Amino acid sequence: MYNEIDLDKIDIHAKPPIEEPDRQYYYMAKCREWVREFERKNSRRPCFCTQTFGCQMNARDSEKLGGILTLAGFAETESEQADLVIYNTCTVRENANNRVYGRLGYLHSLKKKRPHMRIALCGCMMQEPAVVEKLKQSYRFVNLVFGTHNLYQFAELLARSFETDKMVVAVWDQAEQIVEELPAERKFSFKSGVNVMFGCNNFCSYCIVPYVRGREKSREPKEILREIEQLVSDGVVEIMLLGQNVNSYGKTLNPPVTFAQLLQEVEKIEGLRRIRFMTSHPKDLSDELIEVMAHSKKICRHLHLPLQSGSSRILEKMNRRYDKEAYLALVERIRKAMPELALTTDMIVGFPGETEEDFLETMDVVKKVGFDSAFTFIYSRRSGTPAAEMEGQVPQEVVKERFDRLLTQVQQIAAQKAQRLVGSVQEVLVESVNEQDASLVTGKTEHNFTVHLPGTAELVGQLVDVRLDECRGFYYYGSIV
Repeated sequence: MYNEIDLDKIDIHAKPPIEEPDRQYYYMAKCREWVREFERKNSRRPCFCTQTFGCQMNARDSEKLGGILTLAGFAETESEQADLVIYNTCTVRENANNRVYGRLGYLHSLKKKRPHMRIALCGCMMQEPAVVEKLKQSYRFVNLVFGTHNLYQFAELLARSFETDKMVVAVWDQAEQIVEELPAERKFSFKSGVNVMFGCNNFCSYCIVPYVRGREKSREPKEILREIEQLVSDGVVEIMLLGQNVNSYGKTLNPPVTFAQLLQEVEKIEGLRRIRFMTSHPKDLSDELIEVMAHSKKICRHLHLPLQSGSSRILEKMNRRYDKEAYLALVERIRKAMPELALTTDMIVGFPGETEEDFLETMDVVKKVGFDSAFTFIYSRRSGTPAAEMEGQVPQEVVKERFDRLLTQVQQIAAQKAQRLVGSVQEVLVESVNEQDASLVTGKTEHNFTVHLPGTAELVGQLVDVRLDECRGFYYYGSIV
């Protein structure tokens, strides 16, 4: 839709529309006028830089911000010495917040030299009232602050910020609606993320996401399918369906739709070659979904299934709503249906009250499951979550020692499992020219394994059959067959 909209035909002197997304296109047109005035004064287009912290959903949100700015006439740059700098923030771990504050100090020094520079902050970190208050008190040079629930209002808020030197703050407690048909500027021409839902209802005791992303709200299947069809017509061959817990997709719809049913409809889209999704919560992964995956010709043979802990006692304290035995039984059903599937996971070390026995239960699950890779994290105490108030916070030296043991075991098992594909031919989506060696290109198998192979930039975006000649532990060298 947005490709067909001519901002010059919008009367910016009329009252803004009430309905979305027409209202946002009106404000994009107003931002376009600001851009043209900037060009007249400076003999160049204003440029923007977006720095994304956090998950794939944040990355997709940044593409939407970039799409709005590009349509309004801004030029994109990777340099923070831009006319408009946007930080799309994450708050899952405290060091993510500290990193943003550190970067803001750097931006402040830039802005002193370039007073016209504008700074916008958005994302999960902005949903924390204490953060917003700190920004108001100590970071008055920031121009615009908004959260996760009204990201679609970016054009409107930016236009408002252009009219004042005061900080504009617009953070909502919850999402009022899902606004479709807004522009997005994709990072890759051949693959894209697609949000299927927003928010989270799980309330794991260590996690702040439900508080900053709000309650679950699913998009209508027809809107998702239409977006994917548009992406495919624009050259996309692989899509990643995104949600905090995709397995609970559709419960808020009337009538309800399961995630498995959505996947079946996505599979029917002609021209789409690969389907990925994340993240899956073990408590909601149904036998229906396993069956759909097993019979699919497009769903990639990779599943990310966060474990977090192998101790049933700790899992209960985490409010994960499954135990060790249930997780292992689920893995057994998955492996029986799809023996070739690559299974990856998340694990937390040092959750409050974790004993050596609890930790050894996690090590036991790692050994029994044999994950192809794992993201291992040291527990991060997040204020506002139940876990932050729990007794038995584990000493850091103990946590570090356990973390190192877990990481060693995960890496050893993953390296051993990776050898099984040496000599096989796998379909690889070439994603980039290799950063270290320009004679190579780099891509991903459907199992999400990285492969380096001889090639040039002309191969980027193509699916090619590659023989995996050599395994280097966590990646392969291959050759086109």
